[in-house]
Amino acid sequence: MSAGFEKADTSSETDGTLAGADLQTALFDAVCDSLSAAFIIYDKNDHLIFASRQTLEFFPLPPEMLKPGTRLRDFLGAVYDTGIRQQYDGRQGGSLSREDWLSQKIASHWRERFDAVERHGPDSWVRFVKRRLPSGYGVTVISDMSEDKKREEQWRSDLERVQLTEDILDNLPFPLFVKDRNLTYVAVNLAFCEKYQTSADEVLGRKSGDLFSPEIAKRFEESDRHVLETGEMSVARQRQISRDGIERDIVSRKHRIGKPGRYFLVSTTQDLPRDGADLDEFDRASAITTSSNQSYRRAYLPAPSAAERREPAAMEAIVPENFSGRKILVVTADLAAETAALRTLSKYGFESCAVRGEDEEERFLEIATSSGISLDLLIIDNQMGMRCLELAEQYGIPTLVMDGFQIANELTFQIARHFNRNSRGAGGSDTDWEISISDEVTGLQVLVAEDNDINQIVFSQILEGLGYRHMIAATGDEAVRLWAEHRPQIVLMDISLPGFNGFEAARLIRQMEETGGGIRTPIIGVLTQAFERDRAECVKAGMDDVIMKPVSPDMLEMVFQNYLMEEAARARN
Repeated sequence: MSAGFEKADTSSETDGTLAGADLQTALFDAVCDSLSAAFIIYDKNDHLIFASRQTLEFFPLPPEMLKPGTRLRDFLGAVYDTGIRQQYDGRQGGSLSREDWLSQKIASHWRERFDAVERHGPDSWVRFVKRRLPSGYGVTVISDMSEDKKREEQWRSDLERVQLTEDILDNLPFPLFVKDRNLTYVAVNLAFCEKYQTSADEVLGRKSGDLFSPEIAKRFEESDRHVLETGEMSVARQRQISRDGIERDIVSRKHRIGKPGRYFLVSTTQDLPRDGADLDEFDRASAITTSSNQSYRRAYLPAPSAAERREPAAMEAIVPENFSGRKILVVTADLAAETAALRTLSKYGFESCAVRGEDEEERFLEIATSSGISLDLLIIDNQMGMRCLELAEQYGIPTLVMDGFQIANELTFQIARHFNRNSRGAGGSDTDWEISISDEVTGLQVLVAEDNDINQIVFSQILEGLGYRHMIAATGDEAVRLWAEHRPQIVLMDISLPGFNGFEAARLIRQMEETGGGIRTPIIGVLTQAFERDRAECVKAGMDDVIMKPVSPDMLEMVFQNYLMEEAARARN
C-alpha cells in the first residue's frame, strides 16, 4: 500500500513539474510575441534550454530543432542548411565553408556581448543580440529590422536626392531662386549668390524687401504675386549694370510649380548675347509693361483656361448614384473645409459627418462599432495629430490624409481615385460602385530626346503627372528610330545628344516626313542657354519652337496646348 502511495506521489510531482514547464514556455512565448522577437537560451555546454516558436518565423527549420537538449552546433548547422545565409553571403562575395561558418558563429555566441544586423534577403534584415552570462548561460534575441532598415535606406536616399538636387542647381551657369507662397526665399543656387555677392544663409528665410531697394523689391513682389495667383509665366527683359560696371541685357523668367495651396515660384535669370528684337514669348503675351527709357520690359503669358486645359488621361470621375449609402467620416478642425467636404459628399450620395478632434473621433468610432455601423473611408486633415491615424488603423478603416485646401477643393478627385484603385484591386466585378474613366487616344503622345539621366527623370515625372504617354530616347539615333516606329504627336529634342545631335536628328525626321508623307510632327528644341545661334540652328534644322531648361509642368503644358491642340484641330478638318 505504501509503495502505491509513493508511486502516486511521484506521479503527482512529475505532473506538476511538466505543468510548470509548460507554463514557463507559454509565458516566454507571450513575451516574445509582445516584443516581436525570438528568444534562444542555452546552457554552458551549448545545449538549448528554450527556443521560442517565433524562431521559425526567421528560419524555415524543422520544429524538432527547437526542443530542449538540442546542441547549439546542430541548431546552427540546420540554419546554415536552409540556404538563407549562403544566398546572401554569395551575393556579398562570402565563401565560408559550412565548418568555418559554424566555428565563426559558435565563437560569437561565446562572446560576452555581441550585436549584429545581417541581411537575409533583398528586403529582409535580422538583428542578433547575444549575451553570455557569468553563470555560463547564453541568451540570443532575434528581431526583424526590415522596416527600420528600409526607413534608414529611404532616409539616406532622400538625403542623397536632396544633395543631388542642390548639386544640379549649383552647377547651373545662371542664377536661380525659389520662393514659397509667402514670397520668402527657400532655395538659391551658387550662381545667384555669386551674382549678388551674398551667401545662401544671408538670403534664405528672407524676402526681397530685405535684400533690394524698395523700388526693385516692389517690382519683384508685384510680378511674383501675379505669377503665383494666375499661373502665367513672367518674362522680363531689362538692362542691368553689374558691379563691375558692365551693362548687360538680361532676361528673367518666373514659373509657378506645385499644387494648389502649395505653390512655389521658380525664377531664372540669363544674359542675352546681344541686343535684338523682343523675345519670342512677347508675341504671345497677354500684357506687356515698358519703362520710359525702354530698358525694362515685362510680359505675362496666359496660363491655359480651365476650359482649354487638357485633363490627364484616365482621369477618374465619380458617378454619384453609385455611391449612395457609402459612409465617410471627416476629421478636421477647419470649419470651411468641413462645410465644403460635407456639401461635396452629400452631392455624390455619401452618408457623411464630421468630427473636430481625436477625442471626438475615438468616441464616434466606439459608438459606430458597437452599433454595427461600418465606415468605408476616413478623411483626415493633415493638421490633426497622429492619434487620428492610429485610431483609423486600430479600427481597420481606409484613410485619406489631405490638407484643408485639398479637402475643400480636391475632394472629388481624391475620393474617385481612392475608390477606383480599390475597385481595380478587388477585380472590379464584385463592387457595387463604378468609376468611369475618360477615353484615351491610342498611340504615343510625347517623345523626349534627352541623354542626361537626371533630366530624363524630370521629364518622366512631369509628363506622368500631366497624364501624357511618353518615351525617352537617350541618343539622336534612338530618337529617329522611335519616331519612325511610333510617330508621336510631338518631339522634345535636346540639341546636345550622342550619336546624331538634336539638329541632325530633326533634319532626318523632316527628310523622312517628306519622302514618306503623313502628318508633320512638331519638334521643340530644348536648350540650356538662350544663344541666338542655337535658336537659329533649331529653325534651320526644321524645329518648330524652342524652350529653355530647367523645364516645368506649366512650360510643357503651354507647349502642348499650342501644338497638340493645333494638330488635333487640323486632323479634324
